[in-house]
Amino acid sequence: MDDNQATPGDAASRRPLGDLSGTAELKLLAGSRPAELYEAAERLCREASDDGSAASAAAVRTIGRVADVLAETRSRDCARFAVDLVGRLLPTGPVGRQEGDRLRRSVAAKLAKAQQLRYLAPLFEEPPDDAEDPSADVRACLLGELALIGAGRGRPDLDAYAERLRELGHPLAVLPRARLDVEHRFTVRVRGLGSVKTPDQLRSRFPEISPTDSGAAAGHTAGQTPDGTRARAAAEPFTAGGWAREPEVRFFTLSRPLDPDDFNISFVKELPLDCMVGEGTHRGGAVACRTTPDDVLGTLFAAAYDGGVNGRPQGGAYARLYAWNSLYALLGLPADVPFPEAVGRALDHRWLRFMAFTDWFHHDTADEAFAVLDPTRTRVTVLAATDTDTDG
Repeated sequence: MDDNQATPGDAASRRPLGDLSGTAELKLLAGSRPAELYEAAERLCREASDDGSAASAAAVRTIGRVADVLAETRSRDCARFAVDLVGRLLPTGPVGRQEGDRLRRSVAAKLAKAQQLRYLAPLFEEPPDDAEDPSADVRACLLGELALIGAGRGRPDLDAYAERLRELGHPLAVLPRARLDVEHRFTVRVRGLGSVKTPDQLRSRFPEISPTDSGAAAGHTAGQTPDGTRARAAAEPFTAGGWAREPEVRFFTLSRPLDPDDFNISFVKELPLDCMVGEGTHRGGAVACRTTPDDVLGTLFAAAYDGGVNGRPQGGAYARLYAWNSLYALLGLPADVPFPEAVGRALDHRWLRFMAFTDWFHHDTADEAFAVLDPTRTRVTVLAATDTDTDG
């Protein structure tokens, strides 16, 4: 072919990235001339002052679009260019820092889904020196995304990189390199199984526990044991995901072991919970159903993975971390307890999903509420979250 002959993408590649009308042109360039697309994005990175102005914010958004398209275009060069853009070249000013985490997590998820492992392996040839380096973080996210789809383990470069991240103390490095059985709900969408919004939906999915007078009496005497650090960890999937309201997390102690049959909605209604204020004054009755650790863990993962209605989706790797942090907090476990042991201990607890009709719960976007009874039957944790903005 004559070097002067026009090829697909020539006209677009000479235009400023901001002038490209949509992903179609970006995809054309990524597929035919990825180096030119990368060079254009690199120039835009250098030019972006990132001083908080609308122009700088627009530049960062454009760079993110380019990185996403490169990540989804199957080739070794495209994978490398995408990681380089969000891991090394993204502007470091206020806008770049604000968007950086989101872009790295988005790109990592797209790479794991679209690229062949042989195209990704070269990204891990050089071990990291700093766990806080954005370049290391995007690769840590990628390792986490690969773990969720059962890929990457047993590859020497990837294993060495993961071990180095662990030595450096990267937060994602504590997670298992393979997906655990209890994580089977992660990223899985089942048609017809969206948010539970009505008592009938809750009862159709989980076995209801009947209320008891003795449960109410036990709840009335429960004492609170505040723990801010543990509460923040339990709420992490919802706060990271940008849910509309701060979750409620409470810890209670009982003077005597609770009969398992009394761990029911009567017990929950007597606890001093913000989410239950006004219960009985609205149309609709409160209900509690028994659930399992994998259901709770999957819900925690989805809260961060999907993000709130005004959304800050966290990507699979960090959503997984936040879900486990929350589960450990609900169980009251120290961080050094191995994951398989944590699963075993979770099975020794009793788990409730509950629902009420109060000013807290609105049943129009997403509401989640859990109560956990420990094996001694003397300690209870409650976590309630709503994605309804009552100030809106």
